[in-house]
Amino acid sequence: MRRLHELGLGDEPDPELDEFARRVGEVTKAPLAMVNFVRDDRQYLGGLYAGPTVPEALRTALAGRTFTREHGYCPHVVVRRKALVLDDVCDYPRFAGNPVVDEIGIRSYLGAPLIDRTGVALGTVCVVDVEPRPWGRPGLGTIKALASEMVAQIHARERT
Repeated sequence: MRRLHELGLGDEPDPELDEFARRVGEVTKAPLAMVNFVRDDRQYLGGLYAGPTVPEALRTALAGRTFTREHGYCPHVVVRRKALVLDDVCDYPRFAGNPVVDEIGIRSYLGAPLIDRTGVALGTVCVVDVEPRPWGRPGLGTIKALASEMVAQIHARERT
């Protein structure tokens, strides 16, 4: 939390991060893309892209940009410090029971941690879909590269 505060991240929407999330959505062809900062008590979507095919119920759920740590898969990625590929969350008993499956219809997830120069895992770059998606190895490589790019962007902000 201290590191997020030092960087001025994780408390409010950021147009640069929203633009980055939009690009992540375009690159992965995912309807929903996020730059998510994970704190001890919550998650905050500092960057958010919700494409035109995102159902209205999901748009409404995302409006506040804040979620508990129990919602979604990003806290797991931060703790593991490794990317996570879930082509169909229902294929994984550990993840199928997550509240985002029933409450907002998430069916697939692809995310990678944002590990800054101090070694702190700040959050994730991730994409989700309401349909199963075969992300596979290409998706894994893409999301890891995008996470590295986001970390470089965060470091560049720190120097200014």
